[in-house]
Amino acid sequence: MNEIKAAAKAIKEAKYLLITAGAGMGVDSGLPDFRGDEGFWRAYPIAKKLGLNFQALANPRWFDINPRLAWAFYGHRLNLYRSTTPHEGFKILLNMPQEKFVFTSNVDGQFQKAGFSENKIVEIHGSIHYLQCTEPCSDEIWENNEIIEIDMEKFEALNFPYCKECGRIARPNILMFGDFRFVEKRVDRQLENFNRWLSKIDDKLVIVEIGAGKAVPTVRHMSERIRDMYKAKLIRINPRESDGADIEIKKGAKEVLTMISQYL
Repeated sequence: MNEIKAAAKAIKEAKYLLITAGAGMGVDSGLPDFRGDEGFWRAYPIAKKLGLNFQALANPRWFDINPRLAWAFYGHRLNLYRSTTPHEGFKILLNMPQEKFVFTSNVDGQFQKAGFSENKIVEIHGSIHYLQCTEPCSDEIWENNEIIEIDMEKFEALNFPYCKECGRIARPNILMFGDFRFVEKRVDRQLENFNRWLSKIDDKLVIVEIGAGKAVPTVRHMSERIRDMYKAKLIRINPRESDGADIEIKKGAKEVLTMISQYL
């Protein structure tokens, strides 16, 4: 409880709030965090049958060699994210009065869905709600309004989108493993917004990091880098890996944010 009070006090005294989030942020909304092979295979039993873990399946080569499998995986995730309601913790963060920016490795669009401004978010690994050419033939990115139908028995997409420019198969604008074809244009624009926001910081900054693990430490590294640059206070909320912060809280996102809100 001391950590909760300390976190609430730090947030209350802050003028700026940087929210950094990994897959653990969405768990309380019912989204899988794919932690370890077993966690991934629980979400996708067919992948276990095929002997594919998350890293093997989240690879752009499948769009070349088996697009029906690639789009079964990403189409299923797209449908899941579209049907998911962000948990109460998102609203608690949104209603905090400080100037806020979000930096996330999540590709699910849940922050936008919860009401956060599109201009105050970096989705460093891209977003499933945007498409690009698999080649890519250009740096064109467009909104993903596709309805992907999937045969879950065979784990095959029955349809998938095509590039508007060249007619090749399209793919989500997501940075995958071993991916040299990710179009960075949208992320670059988000990073420009982020850097502009950082350059205006003239008073106390607090970083609230939620559900960011060590396996792919992009978010953790960003939190720590900004903390060091701005002499900020880092609150790390993570039920398994909360170490290395000024305030470490070893619990889940929704529970902690609800508890913090009672002291604000």
